[in-house]
Amino acid sequence: MTASGFSFSAALASAQTEKTSSLSTANKPPKSEIPIAGGFSFSNALAAAKSDKPLNATPTTAKSAGFSMAGALSSLKPKVSETPSVNAAKLLAADNWQRGEVTLRCVEKWHETLDVVSFRFQGIEPVKFNYKPGQFITFKLEIDTKPIYRSYTIASSPSRPYSLIVTIKQIEGGLVSNYLANQLNVNDEVTVVGPDGAFNLIDIQADKYLFLSAGSGVTPMHSMSRWLCDTAVGSDIAFVHSARSAEDIIFAETMATMAARCDSLALSYVLEDDSAKQQVIARDPKIQCTSGRLDIAKLAALVPDYQTRTVFICGPEPYMAAVKAMLQQAQFNMANFYQESFAAAPKTVSNKVLLSSSEHAAAGGFMLNIAGKVFPLGSDQTLLDGIESEGLPIIAACRNGVCGACKCQVTEGSVATTSTATLTADEIAAGFVLACSTTINSDVSLTL
Repeated sequence: MTASGFSFSAALASAQTEKTSSLSTANKPPKSEIPIAGGFSFSNALAAAKSDKPLNATPTTAKSAGFSMAGALSSLKPKVSETPSVNAAKLLAADNWQRGEVTLRCVEKWHETLDVVSFRFQGIEPVKFNYKPGQFITFKLEIDTKPIYRSYTIASSPSRPYSLIVTIKQIEGGLVSNYLANQLNVNDEVTVVGPDGAFNLIDIQADKYLFLSAGSGVTPMHSMSRWLCDTAVGSDIAFVHSARSAEDIIFAETMATMAARCDSLALSYVLEDDSAKQQVIARDPKIQCTSGRLDIAKLAALVPDYQTRTVFICGPEPYMAAVKAMLQQAQFNMANFYQESFAAAPKTVSNKVLLSSSEHAAAGGFMLNIAGKVFPLGSDQTLLDGIESEGLPIIAACRNGVCGACKCQVTEGSVATTSTATLTADEIAAGFVLACSTTINSDVSLTL
């Protein structure tokens, strides 16, 4: 890492790589044109302070990516939800959802920032959501008649178990992020699977935490912070979030409320544009805010005892790489360093096979057998490449051997793998591998 530190704007530009066109940001109104629906109400403000939704969150139901004066005017009116009422007794008696596929109904939708949207979901049937703070769920979607899977971190906390909040940043040209932001509205239903992910507070425990995040990487940290503050387990939390400006801070209000109420949470921001710095500090006098780019000097000033903490980090890949290098150079104990990682979009895999199956085998290539399909797989292709090229269903979140979502079982043949993260010794012995990190050394049969 250079002495000038990390640039959030450069990292964000590098991270915006989803390829399928959906949203044009050119027609979006500036942030100042996004009204707060219905004006100010003290009762509404009080209710919002007790919830996960910030006071400045903006309801939205627009399906169009562009600006509409009619839409802007209509958003000034209080939104009347037509969501079916939930029986309170049934909700209190609901079973826990801990694992598997579930159909959810969107009951709230609002903007966190201009290009970041939050959704609150409840089960079609009353359910209490039980998961590990920091984990993610995977949406099973159909877009343009094609099955699409995409994973998003749960932004809410299991300490508030009757709904799930997922917060999604719209990526220019991004297929799924823009589809959800523009097409998924209150009362719509969606199917998800999960929860998954070893990046959580249960599998990784510590007494003193250092949460480092940038951009939408704040979502798992928000879930973890909410859990730690709600449960009052006594943990010591230092939270340093990097953003381009005050207006780009996701969860600004709810994080400030947590910091004000939870003595064990020390909240800091590093802003490239600090023109609205006073607005950030005004939310709570304990919040620290510094200007420029995150570097080791700023980190040491904000969190003097950072060397004694367990680091959780999430954000754009360039941000995480830069911070990791920075900590290594500072002789930080990297055994206490944990990061979340999600690829922006699946790798493109060509369905075109230049050789027939017999020609491929004759040339020394190997064959992959899955669900009755037998097809060639190149030596430079992973199992995930082959599975996706055949249009077979598989969930892949991080795509680099971190999250464990693409676990599958090799029943015959020999493979080489570069990651066994999240796999237990028993699973490895039974032939389970991570498809994104595994290539074949022979003809292989696989069970999904």
